[in-house]
Amino acid sequence: MAADTLFHRITDYANRADPYPLYAELRESGVTRQQDGSYLVGAYHEIAALLHDPRISSDRRNRTAADAAATCEEDLPVSFIAMDDPEHNRLRRLAMRPFGPPHTPGRIDAMHGEIARIADELIAGLRGKDRIDVVDDFAYPLPVTVICRLLGVPREDEPRFHAWTQEIIASFDPTPGEDLAERQRSGLESRRTMGRYLGELAEKRRGHPSDDMLSAFVNDEGPDGRLTQPEIMATSVLLLIAGHETTVNLITNGVLTLLRHPEELERLRRRPELMPRAVEELLRYEPPVQMLPQRSPLADIEVLGTTVPKGAPLILVLASGNRDPLRFRDPDRFDPTREDNRHLGFGSGVHSCFGAPLARLEVQLALTTLIRHLDNPRLVEDPPPYRRSPVLRGPRHLPIERDTTGT
Repeated sequence: MAADTLFHRITDYANRADPYPLYAELRESGVTRQQDGSYLVGAYHEIAALLHDPRISSDRRNRTAADAAATCEEDLPVSFIAMDDPEHNRLRRLAMRPFGPPHTPGRIDAMHGEIARIADELIAGLRGKDRIDVVDDFAYPLPVTVICRLLGVPREDEPRFHAWTQEIIASFDPTPGEDLAERQRSGLESRRTMGRYLGELAEKRRGHPSDDMLSAFVNDEGPDGRLTQPEIMATSVLLLIAGHETTVNLITNGVLTLLRHPEELERLRRRPELMPRAVEELLRYEPPVQMLPQRSPLADIEVLGTTVPKGAPLILVLASGNRDPLRFRDPDRFDPTREDNRHLGFGSGVHSCFGAPLARLEVQLALTTLIRHLDNPRLVEDPPPYRRSPVLRGPRHLPIERDTTGT
């Protein structure tokens, strides 16, 4: 088929369960201009170079093509992932101060016990069930609970975040026949409500610091000052939504991959110390974020002999780069002991995922807990039903059967 239809075919739901043959076609085609005027890049080295190129913008205002997403969120504060430096750098530094090194080096490690307890509580709720849905019963509730605890949301309010998150995620994942405008309106209203709640909660902590991120946002003074109220709202919502959805998909993709490779599942059951490396391989092999569609060059640039004009939509297909044979040996093989695994699962460059350390820890503990407690798990259907989003790719449901003898 013609290379200029690749994006249409990649985003076609019929190919959601296995887009990897299309990614191989993309790499063979080089940089391809699509019928809508966008440019696709799927080769590892070129994607990595573009992610580190200061001429590539994440700001929607620098795009020449109309951006529908910009209109639906125009009344919300813009999060720093949709900004360029220097403003992106300032806000990212402010968000990172209470989250990780160098200012708060122990934040993520201190979450280890809490995450393990949440995972164990979820597993306990499955006791006696011979059929479960990995998404609804485990992978979905775990990360939203973790992030609520990290931010300092009172436990009695956590169910509200489960409901808001469900509405927001649903707005990214429309079902055929549904009113898309209504779905987006509902998701946008949940974002507003969540943002207002978090902003008000942070204000209550002003002058009354406690050991959570919202308290740090309003009480810690650094060289860049403090986040404003709108910036706190945008950053907190970003933490919840971006961190939640990618972690859900990574856990679910991980369970699916291990069930398809039972010998590797058994090896990890016997040797749980291998799980950190296995998670890195899952980030390469089945990344939760398949592509970055919101980029554009600030000037005409040349990529693999093709000129991408200033302002043109530039789509970096991370999942294709992760299977590039010019970078990875035997790239279509799942190898949880793989070395030299510098994947693109969390992006790269100045916009690399700043929640990556937390996501890694959550997924390591989640998969270890599931493997330890699920006896003889079996897929009910393969492939399972997938979410409709081609960007945040993962199963919508993952029903499995398991032995319950002795549980």
